[in-house]
Amino acid sequence: MESKRQVTVETSPVPGEAYSALPRGATGLNGHKPQLMEPVGFHDAAERILDSINKVIDGKADAAKLALTVMLAQGHLLLEDVPGVGKTLLAKTLARTVDCTVSRIQFTPDLLPSDVTGVSIYNQSSRQFEFRPGAVFANIVIGDEINRASAKTQSALLECMEEHQVTVDGRSYQLGLPFMVVATQNPIEMEGTYPLPEAQRDRFMARISMGYPDRDAEIEMLETHQAASPLIKVTPVVSASDVAAMIATVQRVFVSQAIKEYTVAIGRATRDSARLRLGASPRSLLQLLRAAKATAALDGRDFVLPDDVVDVAESVLAHRIILDRKAASSGDTPQSVLRGILAALPVAQEPPAAWRRDRHSA
Repeated sequence: MESKRQVTVETSPVPGEAYSALPRGATGLNGHKPQLMEPVGFHDAAERILDSINKVIDGKADAAKLALTVMLAQGHLLLEDVPGVGKTLLAKTLARTVDCTVSRIQFTPDLLPSDVTGVSIYNQSSRQFEFRPGAVFANIVIGDEINRASAKTQSALLECMEEHQVTVDGRSYQLGLPFMVVATQNPIEMEGTYPLPEAQRDRFMARISMGYPDRDAEIEMLETHQAASPLIKVTPVVSASDVAAMIATVQRVFVSQAIKEYTVAIGRATRDSARLRLGASPRSLLQLLRAAKATAALDGRDFVLPDDVVDVAESVLAHRIILDRKAASSGDTPQSVLRGILAALPVAQEPPAAWRRDRHSA
């Protein structure tokens, strides 16, 4: 019998047809196009989510906004930093702000792929195989210390992260909307770890490095976090239906032809750079544009500006590119190379009206 000891499901997924991860109270979401959200409602919902996160994570407003950006862009988030800076706390706080299904997986070397995706078990009474869904059948999946699991277990996430489905014994099971994987890992504890391969890292839309809080934020943390974790006071501020409507609204944000050309130019510049051994993939450019659309929507616009692309470029691309050995030995970092590329790359100029052109005319 397989062991489930490494998997903690905080809120059990609600089984639907083909074991879809349906949001609670929103069973009509799957297979139906969510309604668009009005700008005022979108802004209010985003502010409620960010306020809840910032009450728990002191001094990390930028990280909170980027985490929300990834969620609204239908991406996945990798939190990578030293132990004890609040990676898991950020992931759990984001999950608890939304009234949806949440699961948490503690990745360990003995974790099995079936613990993640699910397994078919033979029922002797009915004499049929029955599918038991794994921890990925939730709207938000928190993967703690993902690089401690074997490559075989890590690869169990590839299909669900890219295609929003799980295939077990030749049968595919659809996942619900929203669906997001938030994974954490420590970059300095290499003993007993299995570094994520490039194909796995490319599935994550953005990577956040939390960093240490500033002095005032750290003092505030010592004053407010001693008696109990502030996480226990976090309650859902939006429903899964609201998030689905926000995602649909982000998808309708207009992108001009010049913005598309600028995004492609960034990707091609990384591939042509002599300081990089591996440049940005086509998938990364698609996710860069999605993240830029979410950034524009959070800033109250229904069109993308070049600044939106630049704002998220480092978080979306830095973990996907690989430095040339000579560049690495000279002290370059992926972030510094990207900053140089963005600074040298010209932005195509358009009349102001072109950015705001009616999205239905394109």
